[in-house]
Amino acid sequence: MSTPVSTATSSTPGERARALFAVLKNKELIPEGYIEQITQLMEHDWSPENGARVVAKAWVDPQFRALLLKDATAACAQFGYTGPQGEYVVALEDTPDLKNVIVCSLCSCTNWPVLGLPPEWYKGFEFRARLVREGRTVLRELGTELPSDVVVKVWDTSAESRYLVLPVRPEGSENMSEEALQKLVTKDVLIGVALPRVG
Repeated sequence: MSTPVSTATSSTPGERARALFAVLKNKELIPEGYIEQITQLMEHDWSPENGARVVAKAWVDPQFRALLLKDATAACAQFGYTGPQGEYVVALEDTPDLKNVIVCSLCSCTNWPVLGLPPEWYKGFEFRARLVREGRTVLRELGTELPSDVVVKVWDTSAESRYLVLPVRPEGSENMSEEALQKLVTKDVLIGVALPRVG
């Protein structure tokens, strides 16, 4: 008995997304301007530059730093960094003895308004699984070598907690302006897999 051969052709994710969009649009289930608004957020408004502004402000303004550590959602809202994935923000303070790292072990969510969309490596199952089990080794592989006495603490992002790392201000940055300090803070620094460096 022969096995029937399927004549259906497979479609790409993009083709399926466009087909779904067409169906929803025809049923008037997508509000006017919704796609354009989300595109604007993803391509322009959500950026690690936002997180860099938050961190630099905390480095130079003790009152803002205190607010960030007490209520990071309110602190980020002062800059207008709110919205989807920007709720329930928690700032994780690094110290000379503690290095915080963010992961989402179940998917790849982050604090989008402040960190931007997650990088490809952050979404990888192997990265997510290994970071939880062997954080120090993964950091070393990513180029961040830490002294043996520094504790690595991995935080699992969830719907109830969206994290950003507040790193230790690097040596040699004492006379830098707030704007110059922002340039030391990258997406990797905000996730916690890298350290801010001067020069």
